[in-house]
Amino acid sequence: MLFTSVDDVSGRLADAGYLASPAVATTVFLADRLGKPLLVEGPAGVGKTELAKAVAQVAEARLIRLQCYEGVDEARALYEWNHAKQLLRITAGRDETWDETRTDIFSEEFLLPRPLLTAIRGDDPKVLLIDETDKADIEIEGLLLEVLSDFQVTVPELGTITATSRPFVVLTSNASRELSEALRRRCLFLHIGFPEEELERRIVRLKVPGLDDALTESVVRVVGALREMDLRKVPSVAETIDWARTLLALGASTLDEDVVRDSLGVILKHQDDVQKAAAKLDLGAV
Repeated sequence: MLFTSVDDVSGRLADAGYLASPAVATTVFLADRLGKPLLVEGPAGVGKTELAKAVAQVAEARLIRLQCYEGVDEARALYEWNHAKQLLRITAGRDETWDETRTDIFSEEFLLPRPLLTAIRGDDPKVLLIDETDKADIEIEGLLLEVLSDFQVTVPELGTITATSRPFVVLTSNASRELSEALRRRCLFLHIGFPEEELERRIVRLKVPGLDDALTESVVRVVGALREMDLRKVPSVAETIDWARTLLALGASTLDEDVVRDSLGVILKHQDDVQKAAAKLDLGAV
């Protein structure tokens, strides 16, 4: 087990630069204690991927990442054979029988493990990050169910490979499509939304220590006001931090209209959002 208590989770993650809410710390502790995968949903930029990285850091574990995307298949997720090397071996062994050659080319030497297989092999501590699971095709969910249920993989030519040391598993999703109930049942669920103002101020102070408290408070309040608007893409925590760093680089001491207008492109990514925000923001109120 990686953690001894919920407070241990909070403290060690904070030491790694990740400020976890009580809900986040509790769910991470339970996922570790129960040995269950952790499914983390929420909008982009709120720290889902960073949570897995922070857990790996504090646990001194190897981070293994499967980045999901449309079209990712079993060969990219699980394993594949090194066909070029196999062909060279077949060519070099022309005097051998096919049975001898086949036994040789379907051995560990020619196996290319991908993230899922890599995560269940070996005894070293590992954190398996299955990032943006909702972007993968639904067929990949079937593969994940098989691997995450028993933490074993069957390679027909080699047999069944079973984990001797289970990885800490984090699946992230931006909820662009609904994940199957079967996959959800195998996981503990955690939703990470936009943080409360106090927590976001603490995050900004941690990540951008050179920004003074008054400007930090103004940044967080303006971002909070933007999130209340009907925008195509509201700013995330990552963009709050980017904006704070931008203001520090500009040497800004206050959030006046000129500074906000000139730097809105750091936190808003669509021109119509920039125009709407510039028209509606009341800096005197925030």
